[in-house]
Parts: sequence; C-alpha cells; structure tokens
Amino acid sequence: MLLAIVVFFVVTGLVIGGYYAAIVMPPRVAKRRIELRLHEVSQPVVEDTAATVVKNTAKGPVPMIDRALAATTAGKKLAVLIEQSGVRTTPSAIIMISLGVSAIVSGCAAIFIHQPLAAIFAGVLGLFAPYGFLVQRRSSRLKKFEEQFPEALDLMSRAIRAGHAFQTALGMVGDELPTPVGPEFKKTFDRQNFGLPVRDAMNEMADRVAILDVRFFVTAVAIQRETGGNLAEILDNLAHVVRERFKIRRQVRVHTAHGRFTGYVLLALPAALGVVLSFISPDHMGLLYREHMGQMMLLGAMVLQFIGFIWISRVIKIEV
Repeated sequence: MLLAIVVFFVVTGLVIGGYYAAIVMPPRVAKRRIELRLHEVSQPVVEDTAATVVKNTAKGPVPMIDRALAATTAGKKLAVLIEQSGVRTTPSAIIMISLGVSAIVSGCAAIFIHQPLAAIFAGVLGLFAPYGFLVQRRSSRLKKFEEQFPEALDLMSRAIRAGHAFQTALGMVGDELPTPVGPEFKKTFDRQNFGLPVRDAMNEMADRVAILDVRFFVTAVAIQRETGGNLAEILDNLAHVVRERFKIRRQVRVHTAHGRFTGYVLLALPAALGVVLSFISPDHMGLLYREHMGQMMLLGAMVLQFIGFIWISRVIKIEV
C-alpha cells in the first residue's frame, strides 16, 4: 500500500511538472526576457572611464609555463585552440589539468585492472582528454557560429541600408546577436575602435573563426573598401550563399547518416559484446586478459577497429 501511494505521488508529480514545464514555463520565460530587455534599454548609458586600450591576457596558475609555451609553435597553436573554443582558460591551466587527469586515470587503471599496459594506455588517454574537450568545444562553437552567421550578415546589410557606417554595423551585430557571433563581432568592433585598421581587425576575426564563410566575408569587405560598390547588396548575396551551402551540407549529412551510424555500430559492437561475454562467461573471456596472446589480440582488435572507423569516416566525408 505504501509503495502504491509513493508511485501515485511520483507519477502525479511528473505529470504536473511536465505540464508546468510545457505549458506554463515558456510564456513566463518569454515575459521575463522581454522585461529584462526593456530594463536594459531603459537604463542610462554610463561611460566607463576606467576602460583601457591595452589588451589584457588571462594569467594562468603557472605564468612561467605560459611564457615558455608562448615562445613555441605548439604553445601558440594551443592558445589559438583555447580562443577558438571559447573556454576561459590558459595553456598552463590545460597542461596542469592534463597532467592531473592523466595521473588520476592511470592510478585508477592500475588499481582496478592490474595490467601495466592498461595503466599506461589510460594515462595517455587522460593526458589528451582536455585537448579533445577543447577540440569538441571548438567544433560545436564553430557550427553554432555558422548557423548564426547569415543572420549577422542580414543585420549588417539592413544597418548599412539605414545609413550606418560599416564599423557601426559591426558594433550593432556585437550588441544584438547572442554567443558566439555577437562576442566575435564585438571583439572586432573594439579592436578597430581602439585604433587597429579595419582590415587587420577583420583578418584577426577570420583567424579566430576558422570558417570558409567568414573568410569570404572578410575578403568581400576588403575588396569593397578598396574598389567600391554596394556593400549591402554584397552582404545580402553572401548571406544567401551561406544559407544555401548550409542547406546542402544538411542534405549531405542526411544522406550519409546510414554510413555514420554503421561506423558507430561497428566501433561499439565488439566492445559491448566483450563486456556482455565477460559477465556471461568470465572464464573464457578471462583468457584474453591473462594470456599474452589474448592481450596481443585485444590490442590488434583495437587498432583495426580504429583504422576501420577512420576509413569509414573518410569515405562518407563529402566536402561542400
């Protein structure tokens, strides 16, 4: 009876919570956003007299490592990766986190698996885990930027048609659009506003946002400023091209979904089957972990699985 009462209250709570989240919450959230926006617009503009034109760089936990990495090519690439990912950290922090994760994962593998190779392999994976996280964040951030980029071009085109200068249009995009498009354009606007030539500020944005569409935009603006022309029309045409390329890329992704899913299944199936067989017949699977021949077979299987996954990924990858 007590169990039935508990289940009744849990199900009732889930139903009421789902109804509240689906029906009641969206209007309240939209109303709250409108109120915050109106509050921001109604606030008086206060000039920040403490602003500086000096570029501030974040200081990591070990500044000596940051200075040493800044003098190397790998350190510069890591700094660019951090900036492109949008994560607020420093190269020295990434190095310290990588060493810490590697030590923790390697220690756990040594305690629970009792195999020297497993500890070494886990330590290497833990060492590169923060780097993989940065790469994943950069990829997702660039994809989101690519989705919002045509809207930024349309806003700039409308601002220029309304009589605003190109620099003012950059600032409007930085103020109106969300992350990641807004902060990138805002950073470009601030750089040229503090005295950096527009061409250099635009090239810096193209370096930070490694997308072909942004390079097209920077090149089109640079040519228009040198030769003249209708910049609003150029931006409209570029926005149309970006949307069409994005649409084609989505269609290609749909057509290659079967191949990608096949790659994921082929990669995960042997590992999942090995785990299941370890529970069903631990004596037979234990030979693979105890015997030297079994360990070599497992290592060869992992290498071949990785090669096969990379092969499938290259086959279904279509440049658009």
